[in-house]
Amino acid sequence: MTANRLANETSPYLLQHQDNPVHWKPWDKEALEEAQRENKPILLSVGYAACHWCHVMAHESFENENIAALMNQHFVNIKVDREERPDLDSIYQSALALLGEHGGWPLTMFLTPNGEPFWGGTYFPPEPRYGRPGFPQILSGIAEVYSKEPDKVEKNVAGLGSALAKLSDNLKGGRVSLTQIDEMAERLVRECDPVNGGIGQAPKFPQPSILKLFWRAWKRSGQPVFRQAVERALTRMSQGGIYDHLGGGFARYTVDERWLIPHFEKMLYDNAQLIDVLTWVWQESAHPLFEQRVRETVDWLLRDMLAQESETSDGKIDAFASTLDADSEGEEGKFYVWSEAEVDEVLQEDSAPFKTAYDVSRGGNWEGKNILNRLHDTEFLSDAQEADLKKARAKLFERRKGRIHPGWDDKVLADWNGLMIGALARAGAAFKEPTWTAAAQKAFTFICDHMMPEGRLHHSWRRGHLKHAATLDDYANLSEAALALYQVTGQSEYLTQAENWCQTLDRHYWDTSGGGYFFTADDARDLIVRSKSAHDNAVPAGNGTMVAVLTQLFHLTGSDHYRERADHLITSFTGELDRNFFPLSTLLNGAEFLQSAQQIVIVKDPESDEGEAFINVLRSLSLPNAILQIVGSGDTLPETHPAHGKGLVDGKPAVYLCQNQSCSLPMTDANTLRAALTGSGA
Repeated sequence: MTANRLANETSPYLLQHQDNPVHWKPWDKEALEEAQRENKPILLSVGYAACHWCHVMAHESFENENIAALMNQHFVNIKVDREERPDLDSIYQSALALLGEHGGWPLTMFLTPNGEPFWGGTYFPPEPRYGRPGFPQILSGIAEVYSKEPDKVEKNVAGLGSALAKLSDNLKGGRVSLTQIDEMAERLVRECDPVNGGIGQAPKFPQPSILKLFWRAWKRSGQPVFRQAVERALTRMSQGGIYDHLGGGFARYTVDERWLIPHFEKMLYDNAQLIDVLTWVWQESAHPLFEQRVRETVDWLLRDMLAQESETSDGKIDAFASTLDADSEGEEGKFYVWSEAEVDEVLQEDSAPFKTAYDVSRGGNWEGKNILNRLHDTEFLSDAQEADLKKARAKLFERRKGRIHPGWDDKVLADWNGLMIGALARAGAAFKEPTWTAAAQKAFTFICDHMMPEGRLHHSWRRGHLKHAATLDDYANLSEAALALYQVTGQSEYLTQAENWCQTLDRHYWDTSGGGYFFTADDARDLIVRSKSAHDNAVPAGNGTMVAVLTQLFHLTGSDHYRERADHLITSFTGELDRNFFPLSTLLNGAEFLQSAQQIVIVKDPESDEGEAFINVLRSLSLPNAILQIVGSGDTLPETHPAHGKGLVDGKPAVYLCQNQSCSLPMTDANTLRAALTGSGA
């Protein structure tokens, strides 16, 4: 096969490469069989649509006829969208790490015809530079070694294969105590930047799982250092260049320590997690900055991130797209940055105060241009001044609409949608925005209707085409989303769906010998290994998320199976805490949740608005360990549920606080509930 076969794919990233002179193929049976038939090594290139350096390598090498000829002569060339195939990306990123190289995208790996890795890297320039050999030299060298020195290849394959086989190994340990979690939080908080917030120096990533760990540590211990770490990071991010001050939404990270210079791509998963953390902190602080950022980010989501129905229609569907590119017109950030002259032209006499507030100057703050930010003074101005700045932002936003927009990847990923659905449901409840909750419900319904053929989830949908078996993260994040919707709406079908998905995970993903969930199902066919980990990356680890899911199911149903499975899941990975607890924040948050969950059961007439005062109390408090259950006056909870048999009091709604399978006396007054939840006395 000598043709480029990407034209038949649906991934925007793969379609970006359909006209390359490289004879790209998708990862499929046909490509693997070709490599085996011709005994050619595989050149595997992994990236994603919003990746700046992926674009650079494409323009420099994959569009170059001479380099493409080398690739076509010596290799079977396979392109993979890492967002469509996180299972493949995870395996080969691990192989690169085992070679002692830093991971990232584009990922460039060389494999045997059977898919076994033997060498690789990330970005390679078209000629020697940056202390790296040029890509043509790499291609010729690898081809020669593969052809003339098979022993070297076999040695690497054996060594990497042995190490990759251990990707399914987990280090078991005992239960983790709240004291241990406090100690780990204290060690982590010392790594925070005391001026700019966030962990470490440049580059800076939001790391919301760690912010949640700190927030929980503050709620648990009352130590101000934890709250300050979270609020400082969120304030600096919210006023920094990582935030799009005109259109809403956060970029993936910044290349500097001040949160000024973003890598301009916007990812659905980052914004989902930051909506969650901002909502938690706003509930405690009522800080208008955090509310504004949540509202603006949701506005961006519902305006710009609803996926497209089909190739031939501009109609939107109810689920959420994946990413917005860093680049437009071939330049990183061009869509987002401003010259002083253009700001002056748009704002006229209102230009001066805006430029002062948003750090706009003739020389610019990044490569001669201006990234809008308010880092020099993160405090709000007077109401009148803020109103004027809002009008100015609206004018600049309208001007920006006329620019060529960044590339848009509108594929629907089940796991990332799960993160956003849960965040949107919780924020909708906290901010009393029923349209947000409705949007979350619609997205959830879309996934259930379009991404579950024959009852099994799939990972990716785009414009009518469903692809790829679901991963652990798909099931975990959507189960978490289902439980968020159940607690917000009280509709039992969400609880039922979460239980059904957990049954699928137990049947096809659970490791019966070592404990923990594999990332892929037992009937996956095109992988050289099945990996298993509790390490967070840019997204929470599925095994960590499942601890929280199982904790909630235990308390909502009273079924001890879920508690036992959560316990087993935690201890399957706690042996790793002594080695490196930094990437285990979601697992630690789940471990605390299991020990400290506070069940809030509201019994009310489902046809009556009575009891709304209780809901308002819950909306106004940051309660990371709360599990809400709204029970109709005629409903019967299972006998194993601690609130079984609890009911109305003199025909009035009542609230029961339950912890460790024991419930309080009924409360019929909202102030009493608030006092009980805040520890402020009666």
